[in-house]
Amino acid sequence: MNIKEKIDALVNDLENVGIVPVIKLDNVNDAEKLAKALRDGGINCAEVTFRAKGADEVIRRMTKAYPDMLVGAGTVLTCEQVDAAVKAGAKFCVAPGLNPKVVKHCLEKGVPFAPGLSSASEIEQALELGLDFAKFFPAEQAGGLSYIKAVCGPYTTMRFMPTGGVTADNLNGYLAYKKIVCCGGSWIVPPALLNAGDWAGITKLCREAIDKMLGFEMVHVGLNCANPEEAEEVADGFEKAFGFTKKVGNSSVFASTYMEMMKKPFKGTHGHIAIATNSVKRAIYQLQLRGFEADESSFKYNAEGVLNVAYLKPEFGGFAVHLVLKK
Repeated sequence: MNIKEKIDALVNDLENVGIVPVIKLDNVNDAEKLAKALRDGGINCAEVTFRAKGADEVIRRMTKAYPDMLVGAGTVLTCEQVDAAVKAGAKFCVAPGLNPKVVKHCLEKGVPFAPGLSSASEIEQALELGLDFAKFFPAEQAGGLSYIKAVCGPYTTMRFMPTGGVTADNLNGYLAYKKIVCCGGSWIVPPALLNAGDWAGITKLCREAIDKMLGFEMVHVGLNCANPEEAEEVADGFEKAFGFTKKVGNSSVFASTYMEMMKKPFKGTHGHIAIATNSVKRAIYQLQLRGFEADESSFKYNAEGVLNVAYLKPEFGGFAVHLVLKK
């Protein structure tokens, strides 16, 4: 792959993960334990900053223990740090600012580089260097999501990883914008838990962050009926009993928004369950990590090319399960 293809592949991988923990690890002997804690929580990614001595050794140990883990180097300020990061196995490099010399050196080595940007002039410099993916830093202090939306007007190809002031509370606001690939943050690995070696606590924070990012909600249950008459009869029952207003469609009859009666048997032995999520793409990635495979033949995309419907292969109690993008 050429460097542009590598950057696009990195962007796709980071978009799947959604959250990039920014890590300052002082004890290199904790590298493997931390990597496992992150992975167990659903985050198979880390940005190991060179603000701590031995960052290259942490990267080396993480990538050796888990070759498929997306481990990058952060706070890469010099060409020498680029060399150390690449030698250790870093899959990408990140910096708080834009140093053209360091960027070029990293790209020449065939490793994606995400410089830190916070102005239109810096975005133009990045584009001149052949980059269309960058860190937006410090995100909240530099204007946050509203600034990113404003600056993306003239720079339509640039994609961002906001870092700095991103928390579990504002994460979904950033990720909902199409130009945001992922968000970096240190709240996933707080110093208190890291210093205490509380790996279970870190895993718990990761899982909570992932679940909040995905925002799973059950939106309706579909029942397979033998024919249109049965579908209307069941819907009438729900309306009479619970006041769920009947609405007849082409292929099904809804009772309110909660129950859908199919006019003929559809997916699932008994029917289907619809689960809404903030990102079908990220949900599929996470569910695969949890052992649930998606049925690619069921994928549907909206007018903007965003995946908005996908069925899982396994049934749950005789019900097919499909993901749907929240509106």
